[in-house]
Amino acid sequence: MEVIPAIDLLEGRCVRLYKGDYAQSQVFNENPVEVAKMWEEQGATRLHLVDLDGAKAGKIVNLAAIEAIRNHLSIPIEVGGGLRDRSSVAQLFNLGINWAILGTVAVEQPQLVQELCQEFPQQIIVGIDARNGLVATRGWLETSEVLATQLATQMQELGAAAIIYTDINRDGTMQGPNLDALRELAAAISIPVIASGGVSSVTDLLSLLSLAPQGVTGVIVGKALYTGDIILNEALRAIGPGRIQDIPPHLDFSSFA
Repeated sequence: MEVIPAIDLLEGRCVRLYKGDYAQSQVFNENPVEVAKMWEEQGATRLHLVDLDGAKAGKIVNLAAIEAIRNHLSIPIEVGGGLRDRSSVAQLFNLGINWAILGTVAVEQPQLVQELCQEFPQQIIVGIDARNGLVATRGWLETSEVLATQLATQMQELGAAAIIYTDINRDGTMQGPNLDALRELAAAISIPVIASGGVSSVTDLLSLLSLAPQGVTGVIVGKALYTGDIILNEALRAIGPGRIQDIPPHLDFSSFA
């Protein structure tokens, strides 16, 4: 299973939110490029970037930071947050971003998702962020009446390469992933599922590994990496090979908190 470090961008800085609440943000580093390079050096095989400002605004806001990270890294990068039209998605791909993550438009404009999946095959990932099983949109500020499993099935039919599933009530809480919800979602579709939200320990990662045979192929880890509750090289050894064998000691983020 792939361990994917997350960098959440807010006003150009690396932050983490608590349950998606913009009012409860913690800055970990003023320089997200520095953080991205460190995760790559420690063996990450992929990087997960979220433009939090973009998710709220409905358009890419942290483009300069995203471009700078892409220019300094060699590993694949996926980006989400505010991607609600073709031009935004194409703009990311022109920068060399590997996957675009669509969220709100999956609910509001499924036809656009289908068109983008056809134009950019295997490069469109749908992010399904849910509260109590219902899909949230617009930077998690609104909750729809659409069931997560229902949306996942529809997006698979439209050509999505994978689904990233985030349980909002677990995100940033360090309370562990919602295994039941992930199991239900993975059972409903055949494309890969990437877990996100609440992962707080290597034990949590190992519990997710039990879902690998059902199609949970990766896990996004955010806050736990920055607090030191999960050490990336240990996580890679536990559930995935990582990118390199000689992984340097983990980074101490205490000075950035």
